[in-house]
Amino acid sequence: MFKLFKVALAVIFPLILTVLAASWYLSNYLSSELPLSEPSAVFVLEPGTGFSTMVNQLQQRGWVEKPQVLKLYGRLNPHIAEIKAGEYRFELGVSLAESLAMMRAGDVVRHQLTLLEGWTVTQLLAYLAKQPLLEEQVLQNDASIWLALGVAEPLSPVPEGLFFPDTYDYHLDDKPSTILLRAYKRMQHVLNNEWEARDAGLPYTNAYEALVMASIIEKETGVPEERAQIAGVFVRRLKLGMRLQTDPTVIYGLGAEYTGNLRGSHLRDDNNLYNTYRQMGLPPSPIALAGREAIHAALHPAEGEAIFFVAKGDGTHSFSATLKEHEAAVKRYQLSQRRADYRSAPPAPEK
Repeated sequence: MFKLFKVALAVIFPLILTVLAASWYLSNYLSSELPLSEPSAVFVLEPGTGFSTMVNQLQQRGWVEKPQVLKLYGRLNPHIAEIKAGEYRFELGVSLAESLAMMRAGDVVRHQLTLLEGWTVTQLLAYLAKQPLLEEQVLQNDASIWLALGVAEPLSPVPEGLFFPDTYDYHLDDKPSTILLRAYKRMQHVLNNEWEARDAGLPYTNAYEALVMASIIEKETGVPEERAQIAGVFVRRLKLGMRLQTDPTVIYGLGAEYTGNLRGSHLRDDNNLYNTYRQMGLPPSPIALAGREAIHAALHPAEGEAIFFVAKGDGTHSFSATLKEHEAAVKRYQLSQRRADYRSAPPAPEK
């Protein structure tokens, strides 16, 4: 019996030592730092890449020695080999074990892009098309865009103004339509919340009309603190049955025809549905992306009596309640002190 024990001990003890030594070696191997040559490095794991191929790619980068050890470790521990495709950024000092954990968790690089207030959808699509990290995708500025986004019942078939301007995270090879869908849903959320908290007695029949007004405010406002005042002017004009007579809507309706010079013939054009010098009420759609502040102003216009405003030339405006006051302001700011960088504003409505 004792001899049998000695034989078993002679067999088991070396085996235990071997297992302990292997565990110690593997622990040190996995805790070793990736030998990066720079403070950080990007590693792209393409869709469909298996664990063994990933190890070979790490070896080719000079980041892994003894790749067979790592492959054996993956075969013995199948959950370790469950890696996710994507773009990973490894920082100097990251261990092999930490890099594997990142790829198992899908802890991919997040990029950012910003959609700006005042952009048209045409400008927005051009911006997305220039982002080199996004997947190439052809999107049109018309009703077909909703099919690409998977939106069955949009607020309007016309996509103009329906995307919320903000900064959005994205991953390598995301589709532009993915970002646009998030921006559309964000606009719905913001617009609905603001609409529910709107002032009483506003001349809008629905939230979409408020968004149309917000887009005009966005294009007319040079300084943030004037948004509510400009909203007040336009709301009072609507209530009085006056034309809005705002240049940005006319310019939007002209499209590529506008070359930087707004002429009298443009203001007399009855065929331009966005010509608020000739058309009554709001234009048929927004003219730009409106931010939350512009939407809030459209739904909470400042009280007062002003129905005119004229640009001072520095981005701010002079507001007037009577035509006489307005004509004096026009003479002062447009005729007497006109500057090369002068910013225009709507002239007086027709009597």
